[in-house]
Amino acid sequence: MMTPTIRLAAPEDLAAVEAIVQAAYAGYVPLIGQKPGPMSDDYAALIGTRSVHVLVDEGAILGVLVLVPEPDTMLLDNVAVRPDAQGRGYGRMLIVFAERLAAERGSRAVRLYTNEAMSGNIRLYERLGFVETHRAEEKGFRRVYLTKPLVA
Repeated sequence: MMTPTIRLAAPEDLAAVEAIVQAAYAGYVPLIGQKPGPMSDDYAALIGTRSVHVLVDEGAILGVLVLVPEPDTMLLDNVAVRPDAQGRGYGRMLIVFAERLAAERGSRAVRLYTNEAMSGNIRLYERLGFVETHRAEEKGFRRVYLTKPLVA
């Protein structure tokens, strides 16, 4: 059995990345009344700026991670797992990878936001040590902002 690996996305991964994001977020459209933000992102541009990582297992791309470096923090902009691969711990692996990469790059914290209707995601982030900092409406979305300080 192969061990999952996480690597930078390459241009040839674009179709798989877009398909995973669309499938992973499709169920939230009726819940929030519009497409979640990640469904409209420009993944070709994000891959071009080396912001996208993919999780590969058994020869297939099963997860996507978008990281955006900021002055003192790393923005975990998106984490998505192919629906038929959810529940195997891939999302957690991607988040742990994000934390490790952020620490290696000198970030003091990892921050993220999610839609307040995605309560299951909020609970997962809290279990992983993220703490809610605030809520705000932005770009028509009701967002919950969370941060996890990194140990130096």
